[in-house]
Amino acid sequence: MKNWLAIVPEAERRTYENAGFGGDIEIGENTALMVVDVTYGFTGREGQTLDDSIEEFATACGPVSWEAMPRIKRLIEMFRELGRPVIFTRSAPDDTPYSGRATKGKRLDKKVAADHNEIPAVIAPRADEWVLEKTKASAFFQTPLVSYLVRKKIDTVVVCGVATSGCVRASVVDCFSNGFPTVVVDDCCFDRSQFAHSANLFDMNAKYASVLSLHELEAKMLGKQMQK
Repeated sequence: MKNWLAIVPEAERRTYENAGFGGDIEIGENTALMVVDVTYGFTGREGQTLDDSIEEFATACGPVSWEAMPRIKRLIEMFRELGRPVIFTRSAPDDTPYSGRATKGKRLDKKVAADHNEIPAVIAPRADEWVLEKTKASAFFQTPLVSYLVRKKIDTVVVCGVATSGCVRASVVDCFSNGFPTVVVDDCCFDRSQFAHSANLFDMNAKYASVLSLHELEAKMLGKQMQK
């Protein structure tokens, strides 16, 4: 049993199953990968404790970020090798006076590090890959993302990144709501709270997406490729 599923009481898992929640989403032929908000502001620096990361970047998730990073790198490389689009998201430059906060959290009022919005070099976007800047949690909120996916004839969106309970979840719900079959890669997502990470993976898997591990996704996508 997956770690994130193990936290859900057995009786509640049965309730969801009996009610018809869950089930797999068929992965299409024209997939795109969305890497949500994997910037230093949400990871912290490699080697820092969670407390040290938060001291420098109030929104950081600390060590779990860097545990997931090699898997995120592998996921990105698979999409590149298959010739599929990779979309990165990050916060737009500070336009809070115009757009308001992305979340209701009241974070510490301190100077933001210069590289807060920088994507770590290990997963850096290529020159031909889109870095979508957004003002709210969802990558779809008042951005041209739907138009891009329609123009590219995308039939499945694969999502990874941070935070599982925040921008990942918001983007997944909107992705599904806009009619795109959605897959979440559980071990390529992370959160500052293991409980929030697990609970949100459970809920997304029940209602909005198929939640797969990187290994499971590789088997499905590369298996499809070999059958062509």
